[in-house]
Amino acid sequence: MPEATIPAAMITAPGSGQGKSMVTAALARLHRNAGRKVRVFKHGPDYLDPMVLEVASGQPVYQLHPWMTGEEECRWRLTEAARDADLILVEGSMGLFDGDPSTADLAKLMGLPALPVIDARGMAQTFGAVALGLASFDPQLPVRQVIANRIGSARHGEMLRASLPECISLLGAIPRHEAMDVPDRHLGLVQAGEMADLDRRLDAAAGVLLEAGLGELPVPVTLTGEPPRPVPALLESVTIAIARDAAFSFLYRANLDLLRAMGAELIFFSPLADSRLPGADALWLPGGYPELHGATLAGNRPMAEAIRQHHAAGKPILAECGGLMACMDSLVDREGHTHTLFGLMPGQTVMADRLQALGLQGLKTDLGELRGHTYHHSRLDTPWQPAVRTRRVTGAEGEPVFSHNGLFASYFHGYFPSAPELVAAMFRGEAIFQKETSHA
Repeated sequence: MPEATIPAAMITAPGSGQGKSMVTAALARLHRNAGRKVRVFKHGPDYLDPMVLEVASGQPVYQLHPWMTGEEECRWRLTEAARDADLILVEGSMGLFDGDPSTADLAKLMGLPALPVIDARGMAQTFGAVALGLASFDPQLPVRQVIANRIGSARHGEMLRASLPECISLLGAIPRHEAMDVPDRHLGLVQAGEMADLDRRLDAAAGVLLEAGLGELPVPVTLTGEPPRPVPALLESVTIAIARDAAFSFLYRANLDLLRAMGAELIFFSPLADSRLPGADALWLPGGYPELHGATLAGNRPMAEAIRQHHAAGKPILAECGGLMACMDSLVDREGHTHTLFGLMPGQTVMADRLQALGLQGLKTDLGELRGHTYHHSRLDTPWQPAVRTRRVTGAEGEPVFSHNGLFASYFHGYFPSAPELVAAMFRGEAIFQKETSHA
């Protein structure tokens, strides 16, 4: 089995909001600025953090998740990256032991040392208790170093260092600094492409980390993994037009890679700026932020009409989450304004004040199980009845999936490599479910 040895670490935290995303990005930029090739990965189904991490590292970022992407793919992606990189960083999700499989599970699977980032605001000796708790919770996952974030002074940092037991050292203490803050909104970080000063922020953040003593490489680990079997050319001669702009941007690199590996030609277009569709056999409307661009989408009637004509011809359309929202008759944004959208489905989506759904889900069919997740702040109101529903990892009923005249629409985001044959069938417009969407 191929193997490679490389300095690597799992950047994690006791919970969300500790600052691990920006610390990971700043570490990547610090080592990149030092002339090293840095590969960064993200645990779990996240679109937004990888956008920032790609800018920080200058390299592509892929998701790793033992259930969604599969254990073998996790091993292969890290081993492949290690063959020509100088450093691997993996950003965890939520807290170290949160979820199933958790960040800790991935770290143990790959033999990566866990490096927790702990927000030290309002904390002194308790910092040591938190670190010791993380280190002793699972004997199979040793924690030997921690990072203190958002310290108030050098004296504060020394107090934190003194609080740690002998088995844990303080790798660095990061002061509060505006360079370490990145704006966010209801779905997470603001998209990297919307921050004009992101490179300046990252360089400044890298400088903050260097001064905090975080310039050393982590310990080397040995990674092993087999490459996956080549996929058949199930989409040869199929052209797929993919929406990609500020309103539609939630695209896994692995999904695009798979479509190309199956022979598809990919063409990107903007429903915000373009007035017509490129010539294509199928459309993909991915997730994103249509609710922030409702007026622009509503005002671009030529594009809406082109998408309606594509649907009327029975050509395939995959609409995921934000894509589903755009396919409705209308969308009500967070300010209560109603926008007329593509009109492929009757009804509307309404933005809510709180999260409406979150979690890993799978779509089981005769062509395989497409694994993925759901995460949305809007609710759906339509007379259509779903063809099927996804299933949560617990077995409970998940998101509705609508199938009508070539349209496959759901709040569910799929990870395409988990079910290549199913994905190919969708983009070829084949009948997948025993029944189509019905009208109430």
